[in-house]
Amino acid sequence: MFSFLTSTVGKKYLMGLSGLIWTGFVFAHMAGNMLMFVSPDAYNIYGHNLVTGKLIYFVEGLLILALITHVVLAINLTLENRKARPSRYAMLGSKEKGSRWASRTMAIHGTIILIFIISHLITFKFGTYYETTVDGVVMRDLFRLMIEIFTQPVYLVWYFISLILLGFHLSHGVGSVFQSFGLLHPAYQPMIKTVSWVYAIVVVLGFLSQPIAVFLFHNNGGQA
Repeated sequence: MFSFLTSTVGKKYLMGLSGLIWTGFVFAHMAGNMLMFVSPDAYNIYGHNLVTGKLIYFVEGLLILALITHVVLAINLTLENRKARPSRYAMLGSKEKGSRWASRTMAIHGTIILIFIISHLITFKFGTYYETTVDGVVMRDLFRLMIEIFTQPVYLVWYFISLILLGFHLSHGVGSVFQSFGLLHPAYQPMIKTVSWVYAIVVVLGFLSQPIAVFLFHNNGGQA
């Protein structure tokens, strides 16, 4: 078992599994954020339930482990691929050139997205603490914090750039998961590619709908 997990195939399998975990989390997180369109209270209750639930530490631990695994294996596999192709100027077919370009792009996307995840975590999880009361329960006012953050031009630009790159990363990464699991049959490639792009577009538009809504309806000094 250990020899399989440390092999190239095993590493790709683990990388695909860790990516799949984050793929599911990203979609669930995006869907939860849509509660802002229901009401500030619904959004705050959602956030409150997340941090007070019994599974929060398990979920956070799983996500951290999956993220570290994904990043470490991505670096490791990239280095292995470079060693396997020592000559940068070797003659390559068009398909292989495309594959190498995609790999380099994924590395760039991944690095920027990792920085974004850390900054986003610092901004929202450890950011300014506001309180509100919903149905007699005192909880953090995440809705107010969101309005405050998304009215800051610098963060807004950084958020848009990061989410667009996340979209490209997901569109390629979701398809790569099927490849890592050995399920990328040529007959299904067009469908998988389409599903990957649809998923990425839905996720990106879902996340971007928040700052767009803030700009259109709450851009009055940070108050809803």
